[in-house]
Amino acid sequence: MKRAAAVQYVTDEKGRKKSVILPVETYEEMLEDIQDLVAVAERRKEKTISFEEMKKRLKKDGLL
Repeated sequence: MKRAAAVQYVTDEKGRKKSVILPVETYEEMLEDIQDLVAVAERRKEKTISFEEMKKRLKKDGLL
């Protein structure tokens, strides 16, 4: 289970939040999530294949 990140806020003179300071680990996890979402969005119109076809391709490529 992930621990809540120690997020810090930078505020202006009226106390309004203007920026966020995140732990590097949290930032890197967020970047990875964004990259995953980009890949999904780019491939959303691709034709799907069956699980059996995927196994066959992986075996052919020596990955399974």
